[in-house]
Amino acid sequence: MMAVDREACGSEAMLGPTGHIDTFTRDNLPPLGEWPELLMDGFDYPEWLNAGFELSDRMVERGFGDNVALIGNGRRRTYKELADWTNRIAHALVEDFGVKPGNRVLIRSGNNPAMIACWLAVTKVGAVAVNTMPMLRAGELSKVIDKAEISFALCDTRLLEELITAAKDSRFLKQVVGFDGTANHDAELDRIALNKPVRFEPVKTGRDDVALLGFTSGSTGVPKATMHFHRDILIIADAYAKEVLQVTPDDVFIGSPPIAFTFGLGGLVVFPLRFGASTALLENASPKNMVEIIQEYGATISFTAPTAYRAMLAAMEEGADLSSLRIAVSAGETLPGPIFDEWTRKTGKPILDGIGSTEMLHIFISNRLSDAKPKSTGKPLTGYDARVVDEEMNEVPRGTIGKLVVRGPIGCRYLADHRQADYVRDGWNVTGDSFIQDEDGYFHFAARSDDIILSAGYNIAGPEVEAALLSHADVLECAVVGKQDEERGHIVQAHVVLAPGVTGSDLLVKALQDHVKAVIAPYKYPRSIIFVEALPKTESGKIQRFRLKPPPA
Repeated sequence: MMAVDREACGSEAMLGPTGHIDTFTRDNLPPLGEWPELLMDGFDYPEWLNAGFELSDRMVERGFGDNVALIGNGRRRTYKELADWTNRIAHALVEDFGVKPGNRVLIRSGNNPAMIACWLAVTKVGAVAVNTMPMLRAGELSKVIDKAEISFALCDTRLLEELITAAKDSRFLKQVVGFDGTANHDAELDRIALNKPVRFEPVKTGRDDVALLGFTSGSTGVPKATMHFHRDILIIADAYAKEVLQVTPDDVFIGSPPIAFTFGLGGLVVFPLRFGASTALLENASPKNMVEIIQEYGATISFTAPTAYRAMLAAMEEGADLSSLRIAVSAGETLPGPIFDEWTRKTGKPILDGIGSTEMLHIFISNRLSDAKPKSTGKPLTGYDARVVDEEMNEVPRGTIGKLVVRGPIGCRYLADHRQADYVRDGWNVTGDSFIQDEDGYFHFAARSDDIILSAGYNIAGPEVEAALLSHADVLECAVVGKQDEERGHIVQAHVVLAPGVTGSDLLVKALQDHVKAVIAPYKYPRSIIFVEALPKTESGKIQRFRLKPPPA
């Protein structure tokens, strides 16, 4: 397997030419010595590459122009329509808003066709897309804006309020342009793009130019920006989607992950568009809505959490016909064995569990259609290598719990962040997960190595929830931990010391929960709040959160 030696080669060997005028992202890549080893064998791309063009206009060139690309807002759009739409937006970005190659552009939207069109257009003009979730509040958006030094943003007009609030106090964000995420197409960007040409010459970007910043929260709650190149966007399709999903143009994708997550961007945008398939988009991807759309459009590949598959099983009991699904991919949390068994028994097809990370862009270990093992995450994709190691990075014996490390054609590159040295050690990406590898080579998830709370597919940083609670006048001290939960995997549990004179009550629990929802993204709120007299601490005053964690069920 061909590997790139980080120490032996200089920057010219590691990075090809750039099309960026604004060199911020390349200037803020980690030092080459801190990069993971990249295994590039089998992943060969031309020196100049624009992922936005490859996923739209190139597909028209290849004969997929009349194929349906997007299903959403009550209509189907072909690849030709998608290419024309994104080209009009690209013209508007360059000609009316002065977006330059290398500029970071924040996109704020739910899962709708317009968000995909904006992302492709931003990528075509050589800018760096920063996709953000609709649930983020002004304070959270400000951290993203400051970290990436974003001056221009595109926002679904239904979600403008929090972004405008963030812009008011921002040193960087100067312009917010609205687009219409509904079927009406009646907002500033839509009106300007309407009369633009349907042909656009994509910016000549290098395959090693940063195309995407994917933000992820560390245990401190301070966001980290993962940096992904144009080639990385295609690699996730040419690796996982090609090998594991075996995508064909007849496939229809559906799923619940936000496109703002790299997991959703891959599963609901990059994978279908790379192979001429279709994607059905839902802003409210509840299990009930997903069941309806699967039946209406004959969806064949589903990405969602185990809890949703449990609900789908119940729907099948009540007569729902989900026989069109040929692959079910479990996302966001470990797939419980009983759900795997019941789904396989009822459908005759396995649920494919796997693990990925924002740092690695998408899945790197997975079960296969012909090789799916219950309670197992599977084996590394072709082109990837994974091990379970001890604290000294020595591989542990099979059957022994240790830290999962991985390397492949994509690896961690944080934007100007000292935590790069924590994630990459000895050329390996250290995922922060504890795993066991069995004698047959299958990997089995054991636990998160840190105190990130994984709840219903969302990574929630405890300290961020604590900070939100502490901003309430009735809270003196607090500590947040994860509590096991049958439905969500874990829930956020807050242990709260109240201010003098304040008495705990059910009303106060509700008030604190509502307060957190108003300060940070609502999914992060503590579903359990326990009022305590004092928090356990060390002699030096550090809170001992491990003493608050409920014992495993």
